[in-house]
Amino acid sequence: MNEHHVDPTKQESNVEQVERPIVGNSADYDPETLEQDDTVIGTAFRKSLIVFGVIAILVVGTVLAQRYLAEDDVEVTERAPLEVPQVPRRPEAEIPQVIFSDITTEAGIDFVHENGAYGDKLLPETMGGGCAFLDFDNDGDQDILLVNSRRWDWDTRPQPDRPARMALYANDGKGHFTDVTHQWGLAVSLYGMGAAVGDFDNDGQTDLFISAVGHNHLFRNTGKTFQDVTDTAGVAGRSTAWSSSCGFFDADADGDLDLFVCNYVGWNKEIDLAQNFTLDGKLRAYGQPQKFPGSAPYLYLNNGDGTFEDVTAGSGIEVRNAGTNVPLAKSLGVAFADLNGDGHVDLVVANDTVRNFLYLGKGDGTFEEEGRSSGIAFDTNGNARGAMGIDIGRFRNSDELGIAIGNFANETTALYVRRTLTNQLPVFQDEAISNGIAPPTRPELTFGVFFFDSDLDGRLDIFAANGHLEKDINLVQSSQHYEQPPQLLWNCGAEHENEFVALTSAQCGEDFVRRMVGRGASFADIDGDGDLDLLITSNGGSPRLLRNDQDLGHHWLRVRLTGTTGVNSSAIGTWIDIHTATGVRSQQVMPTRSYLSQAELPVTFGLGDHDQIDKLVIRWPNGTTREVKNPEIDTMLEFTQAVPTATSKGQ
Repeated sequence: MNEHHVDPTKQESNVEQVERPIVGNSADYDPETLEQDDTVIGTAFRKSLIVFGVIAILVVGTVLAQRYLAEDDVEVTERAPLEVPQVPRRPEAEIPQVIFSDITTEAGIDFVHENGAYGDKLLPETMGGGCAFLDFDNDGDQDILLVNSRRWDWDTRPQPDRPARMALYANDGKGHFTDVTHQWGLAVSLYGMGAAVGDFDNDGQTDLFISAVGHNHLFRNTGKTFQDVTDTAGVAGRSTAWSSSCGFFDADADGDLDLFVCNYVGWNKEIDLAQNFTLDGKLRAYGQPQKFPGSAPYLYLNNGDGTFEDVTAGSGIEVRNAGTNVPLAKSLGVAFADLNGDGHVDLVVANDTVRNFLYLGKGDGTFEEEGRSSGIAFDTNGNARGAMGIDIGRFRNSDELGIAIGNFANETTALYVRRTLTNQLPVFQDEAISNGIAPPTRPELTFGVFFFDSDLDGRLDIFAANGHLEKDINLVQSSQHYEQPPQLLWNCGAEHENEFVALTSAQCGEDFVRRMVGRGASFADIDGDGDLDLLITSNGGSPRLLRNDQDLGHHWLRVRLTGTTGVNSSAIGTWIDIHTATGVRSQQVMPTRSYLSQAELPVTFGLGDHDQIDKLVIRWPNGTTREVKNPEIDTMLEFTQAVPTATSKGQ
């Protein structure tokens, strides 16, 4: 059995990583999967320090000897110091106060995540769970779903009075919630991971898909309850699979929602316990992904009659290792958008310790994988990273699409920006270092990540939910902690040298920066005041509901859409453009983002000081458009595709 070795470059967050070690025998090496360690071994680190010390003594001795013996024509070259990321200069722009207040308890949220941990440290225990904002009862406000795991079947501890289950909370429209899990048929116990929301049968009700370790579940919303239709629909997946992030989208442009499901690694208890995963040679650790085989995702096409067809094998999304023919994917995050402007939905998949995928859609439910050609497969050094959460957004209010991906500790959050488009191939470049994201995000282990406009100034900021895998990580790595603070990276604008700056507790509030074991994360306007509130889940703990209390006087517009003709009723995949005196801003109706999570369907535009919108353009997925001149602002507008209508406060 191979010993789990540490990469010395991962020990301190301010040391630039140049190379990752290959763990295991040379025969295990595969250029497709540049392996990285997810845990840290203190003993190996101490050995590396001894080696470095010996080298330093030899270098110093050599230099002194050279200085003593050298002739005038002997050139002495000193070793260049290790490069470290420089803390970016604060921008000249006035940084706002965007205060978030923890209202979890007063809002009525009493959920606690059960990860099933009992001491053996099985990998799924540290990876959940997800959350979703959704309007399941069609009353116009955003409700909350919290996905739970449960105790393992083989756990011999006394069982609790009530098994762990997911939780559904109904919003009263003012940000107060009532647990309606039982009433709506969701008091289900499973080893859940993530959620997807969307109206798969186009009946006007938002349905739910729950990913899990084992069989997944599809719940159809009847308007009065959620009915488990997994078996009928054919989307349970394999009983041995471990599914993670998932999302509804229209893969074949037929007007109904298809389903993509990430699968993480090929895992079972026996494989996990057979590995000698340790932190320091003694303390049991959660396993490395590279010690488990990959697992292909699922792609289900909607038949339009309540059933789905598994088209994974023939769709082009099943990438296999060229040497072993084993599925390459170890997927934790997925995002959808048309990345090359051909009118078809594309997918970006974040993989853990193997290269990321970019699937270009052909509009018929098939895809071509172009991750390496597009530049999003690896980091700037050509290495795979520990990728988790993901989102896509036009953060510069231009044609430059950005892909944000949260990565492992001591790896920066990635920000791939589309630079060129050649023969329908989008080419991206990671700009995290150049725009100020790298230094503040490098120390943290980031799971949930997404774009949103926190202060309604018209520019998309970046949120990150952070938390380590190991409770004892600080014992062997002083720079790391199990509980880590969330981060809000404020968008200063492209005209500044550093586009993003991490807000401090004075700028976003003590409640915001309080440490937690962050995993899933999402956003919605829960109280109807126009700004976006946050929900963060905690592995093995309570979630945090953060109310946005910014008071900057910025204008805003919220838009809710309903599709009818050739477009799914949730309007997922629709783009909305607003034209103002300073240009065009675009956002997509897309709940699937972050990690294991779903955001609200309505789209929020911050307008800053603009008190007028020249026009609003809706670009439906079927190619039709709708234009609205001078729409009202500081309100919610609603449009139905076939018969456009607008409703707002005071009308």
